[in-house]
Amino acid sequence: MDFNYTESELEVKKLARDFAENEIAPVIAEFDESQEFPHEIIKKAGELGFMGITFPEVYGGSNMKTSEYSIIIEEISKVDPSVGLTVAAHNGLCTNHLYSFGNEEQRKKYLPDLTSGRKVGAWGLTESVSGSDAAAMATTAEKKGNKYIMNGSKLFITHAKVGETAVITAVTDKTKKSKGISAFILEKGFKGFKVGKKENKLGMRSSDTAELIFEDCEIPEENLLGNEGEGFKQAMAVLDGGRIAIAALSLGIAQGALDASVKYAKQRKQFGKFLAEFQGIQFKIAQMQMETEAARLLVHKACHLKDNGKNFSLEASMAKYYASEIATRATNEAIQIHGGYGYMKEFFVEKLFRDVKLLTIGEGTSEVQKMIIAKKILDLY
Repeated sequence: MDFNYTESELEVKKLARDFAENEIAPVIAEFDESQEFPHEIIKKAGELGFMGITFPEVYGGSNMKTSEYSIIIEEISKVDPSVGLTVAAHNGLCTNHLYSFGNEEQRKKYLPDLTSGRKVGAWGLTESVSGSDAAAMATTAEKKGNKYIMNGSKLFITHAKVGETAVITAVTDKTKKSKGISAFILEKGFKGFKVGKKENKLGMRSSDTAELIFEDCEIPEENLLGNEGEGFKQAMAVLDGGRIAIAALSLGIAQGALDASVKYAKQRKQFGKFLAEFQGIQFKIAQMQMETEAARLLVHKACHLKDNGKNFSLEASMAKYYASEIATRATNEAIQIHGGYGYMKEFFVEKLFRDVKLLTIGEGTSEVQKMIIAKKILDLY
């Protein structure tokens, strides 16, 4: 495995970094405070090809590798994790589910608008009664004639309000448990498809999160993804890829916290010396650097396996678990290094500290990742 970036990866890295610094950085505080979704920024991301990163050009995608996808997410997330999450969720969940399991007619109908960023995608798995235990979902979809009638709700859905296309899982056969779950493509405007309460969140505040409600929602039968009963298996496969994106997002936060801490330690003086001269601060910086680099290697390995068509499920879980945990530690240390200033909203590390917590929860909690890792190592699947 070559640890050096390729020329293509370096170009992508620069493109993403320039986009983040020029388009996102100047308005971070404004969108975080208002909790407003940054429509214009996402439109520009689409123009750069960041809303269809790994998908074939025939569907309007940028046809990049997973390694380049992770680089884009990391670079954006160094500056604003909220936008990083938007790009990751749009690419890795809704759009990827549609591409991976949709038929050719479905791909041609829905993917071009998603990969271009003309439309934002939502993905619905979590419910009030089913979080980590996704198979316990209560939302149902009953076949009636040439339609499915969906009833239930989905909770904590990214892009619930701003998304125009959604992939939703629902129970089509209660007797088969997880093998009775199916996946469907929904459009805003479908009868009985409503948006519920917008969530007021600790962090990632400009990333749109709300409830989706289905009241006798009518879905054309041709909007079934794959066959009935395949939805849960599809969702688990989608989450494998999504975990790489969350790991890259975590990596961006960790690197952002480290960069801010190094800069501050070189500028701030106490007792007549720069903070960087104190061994206690040096040890914190050293630990942050080592853990961030270790996380980067795990992310790169998962990307390498996926790009080469090999099984990457274990590596994705390890990368997601470790990167999100060390990012949490890095932001905590960054606050400590900044002292009282780190507690103030004027300083970037305060936002990172709030944003990072989601990453040990979303796409499978840290506890779920350890379950997955252990079961794979012990061959319990």
